[in-house]
Amino acid sequence: MLPSIETIPAKTIVTRTKSSEWFGTDYNMNLYRGCCHGCIYCDSRSECYRIDRFDTVRIKENALQIVRDDLRRKVKPGVVGTGAMSDPYNPYEHELKATRHALELISAFGFGAAIATKSTLITRDIDVLQEIREMMPVLCKLTITTCDDALSRKIEPGAPPSSKRFQALRELSEAGLFAGILLMPVLPFLEDTPENVLGIVEQAAQCGAKFIYPAFGMTLRQNQREWYLTKLDALFPGEGLRERYERQYRSDYRCVSRRAKELWGLFSRACDKAGILYRMPDIVRASRLGYEETQLKFF
Repeated sequence: MLPSIETIPAKTIVTRTKSSEWFGTDYNMNLYRGCCHGCIYCDSRSECYRIDRFDTVRIKENALQIVRDDLRRKVKPGVVGTGAMSDPYNPYEHELKATRHALELISAFGFGAAIATKSTLITRDIDVLQEIREMMPVLCKLTITTCDDALSRKIEPGAPPSSKRFQALRELSEAGLFAGILLMPVLPFLEDTPENVLGIVEQAAQCGAKFIYPAFGMTLRQNQREWYLTKLDALFPGEGLRERYERQYRSDYRCVSRRAKELWGLFSRACDKAGILYRMPDIVRASRLGYEETQLKFF
């Protein structure tokens, strides 16, 4: 049984994005703060985000009332993105249903939705997402970085294994939703192999994925760097992964895989063959198909 969830104050929740280039989102929405998936690579641990006790999930006080008021004040409807700083489908969501009720508000006020998650709980809300899709775009993004369940359990211990996420992707696709994969990060020395990348493309195609958006590398900055390197020591003892990172990337913020060019070629050809989109403008354009201009004035 989960302990009682803590609350934190909030004045606003649905905020305007600086650009709609990222999956066509016009607004950001984070009902929760912190995450308990325990992913060893999570950039949100970085000091610049100022999230204290990151592994403790908290919910914003009066979240749904604030979301309602925020949406009501928006002059133009748009696509509301969620999942950027904390997963909207954490274990507390099973009971609280804050994300589900927020999606119901998004539907009621005529907005679209773009959800990023590692949780299979997103399939619970297929009915609401289908309702939103009747008028506005819906994008479902499942983060999958490896097709090896044993590895995913090590590096993403609080999230469902990759195989379960592929199954959720299949359910979303079969429900007619525009669903795909966030293939990021691809961890150097652990996931940046042709076998892993092509395996993900193959399984994504079998599950009806419309897109895969990749990043062949990761970011390491501030306190996140030491956290990640310490986890590598603990999870992969004797493999010298810390030393390889320190030698290859030193204090670099962007840690691009040495195989990035090779992987991009293999990945793009495999996606082209499978009919899977992988460039952001193409993904955004496809997500808007079928909607009349009057419904998408905000674009």
